[in-house]
Amino acid sequence: MDLKLPNSAYVNKFIAKSKFYERANLGTKLQNEFVNKIQRITWKYKLSEETVGISKTDKVTEIQIFEIELKEQIIPKNVLKIIDKSIPYPILYIFTYKDNFAYGITLKDNTNAQNYYFSEWDENIEFDFSGIDLEKVYQKLIKVFLKESFQKKDDFNEVIALDTQIKTLEKEITSLENKIRKEKQFNRKVESNKLLTKKKKEMKMLKRNLL
Repeated sequence: MDLKLPNSAYVNKFIAKSKFYERANLGTKLQNEFVNKIQRITWKYKLSEETVGISKTDKVTEIQIFEIELKEQIIPKNVLKIIDKSIPYPILYIFTYKDNFAYGITLKDNTNAQNYYFSEWDENIEFDFSGIDLEKVYQKLIKVFLKESFQKKDDFNEVIALDTQIKTLEKEITSLENKIRKEKQFNRKVESNKLLTKKKKEMKMLKRNLL
């Protein structure tokens, strides 16, 4: 997992898990998630004007890269939310479990996490850390996690909006299909099928916008 970043950006500093859950004043359940699911948190890299020579913006002044060694091959999303609330910078995550690895990134504004994007386990990803400013670098990193058709679009806000709409529709379609399979009353089944047809048409329209 060579990210091909300069030595000036290398930090490699261990961060105690307790720093996150004590600062956030978490309940026992979330504290246990930190303890039981995470082996180690390491601050691997810091991308800033000083370390990589790329200008900051008002929205993105730094990008952090954290490596999280897991105790099981499940990414603990609740834990990530706590980490993101504690760190006021975008974070690219590297997850490791034994010889396996995965990546994740947060779409966030300051400490407000709006969405998470993850790779598959052991999926090789080539990250491009170049850009006219750190905000463009951050947007480029997020787009790597999206479908290839998204990556051709220049308007980042449009890309995120489309991706969110598609994911929401996918969940609604799956939910309706499950409901139809279980429904015994004919009238209700007909109504659900009408709604399912409508949702599938909406999905086709959205996907046309990606062409």
